Amino acid sequence: MRQFFDSAVLGIPPAMILMAFAVGIIGGLVGAGYLWALHFLQNWLWPTNWEGAIGFAVLGGAGLFVTVVTRVFGRFGDVELLVDNIHVSGGAPSVRALRSLIPTSLVCIAAGGGAGPEAPLVTTTGTLAGWFARKRHLAVVDTRSLTIAGMAAGFTVLFGAPLGSALFSLELLHRRGLQYYEALIPSIIGALSGYAIYVVVTAGTGLAPVWNLDIPARLHAADLGWAVAAGIVGAIVAVVFTYLNLLLRRVFRRLHREVRPLAGGLILAGLGLWSGYALTFGEAQTTEVIGLTKVTAGALAVAAVAKLLGTSVTISSGWPGGFIIPLFFMGENLGRASHLLFPSVTEAVMVAALMAAINCGVTKTPLGSTLVVTEMAGFRLLPTTMIASLVAFLLTSHVGLIESQRERQSTLDENGGGPHGLLGDATPATRPADTAPAVHGAENANGSEPSASTGPPDGSGPPAERRVADTPGAGPTTGLSGTGGAGGTGGTVGPPRNLTPADPD
Repeated sequence: MRQFFDSAVLGIPPAMILMAFAVGIIGGLVGAGYLWALHFLQNWLWPTNWEGAIGFAVLGGAGLFVTVVTRVFGRFGDVELLVDNIHVSGGAPSVRALRSLIPTSLVCIAAGGGAGPEAPLVTTTGTLAGWFARKRHLAVVDTRSLTIAGMAAGFTVLFGAPLGSALFSLELLHRRGLQYYEALIPSIIGALSGYAIYVVVTAGTGLAPVWNLDIPARLHAADLGWAVAAGIVGAIVAVVFTYLNLLLRRVFRRLHREVRPLAGGLILAGLGLWSGYALTFGEAQTTEVIGLTKVTAGALAVAAVAKLLGTSVTISSGWPGGFIIPLFFMGENLGRASHLLFPSVTEAVMVAALMAAINCGVTKTPLGSTLVVTEMAGFRLLPTTMIASLVAFLLTSHVGLIESQRERQSTLDENGGGPHGLLGDATPATRPADTAPAVHGAENANGSEPSASTGPPDGSGPPAERRVADTPGAGPTTGLSGTGGAGGTGGTVGPPRNLTPADPD
């Protein structure tokens, strides 16, 4: 009777509901603490506290800090690594990578790096959620659901968009669709509870839109056509951003690993002399630009290009951070510029549409990107924003920056054949004996080591196994699924192994 009630009435075991709620609370508290520490450091390191050549000392010092911390505590993981571990074993194998991720990300972001706090915070909350699941000896399918719930809580703390954050966390794992359907309710619970605890802790955050756009009273037929145009432009920007980052990774790989963060900081300081918009992750700048009354389309375009360059240099040189908020900034600037060039265009429609389209083109999250943007800007813009996201998604389906995104494997291998891991005999699957040996290739976005890929270079084979090395100086390995299409459509996956790739340096 109880199993019938759990599966037919609730659709999910009560224990999973309680654990998702607990993970959300932990995520909300961790998020509040992380942002408090970030704001504290910004009082000392933020670019408004210095100017000119001093930036070389501040940003170069931040790069040296990354090198020293990672040498002592080991290199940090990132969202790409966490995504791969979610596919393989449900979550990160340990929390040791957080010892270097948290301090380096706080310093780099506070100093004015062009990457945002979304990736480090989401990696932290997702890793802690996976640790919580492992302590309870849960099946892979339940560990995965709780890890995704932890990620959703981290996204919600930053964006204030619970539903969008939940779907974004689910879509981010794949290049096509939302495939871990059993994690949907835990993800929503984690996002809602995380946001609720963050609102209580911060005492003042509400559900009002974050951006004060001049939203029209109603949408018109012409707005739908402009949304399609925004999707095309967003796809172009997403492709440029993706390939620029792939190119810069190749360039920085020519340098010794320990020199890359310093070089990135010095280049970033040089870009800052050209345009201040190359610095910081763009959250405050987005609000600033929205409030400008006298600005030209050319100035807005330059600001978008500066942010594109600054963010690309930041993440390609091994600095921790995310690119979602910087992509929003680019979309906001290009949206305002389009209104100045074509006055008949509704500005709010183009701003929201381009924000979501550019982000979707890079992350492959049409539903999540749309909902996050409209929750932050206003739900009246939902139809046009959704159109732009879908257009960008279709046009960039063969271009990907997050290499660990891939297809779901068999659910029978994850939960022992039961409808849910808590109700079945969870036995991790093993990799077939005839699987091809690991190969090593390019590095990931933050300069960590190459992946162990068991499939062909076009990404059509079984997914890779990834794991953060637990010893200082041994970095994480990243999946090589190629940049075209989603990989991993067949085969079974076993628990992650310790992989120590050869050092290309």
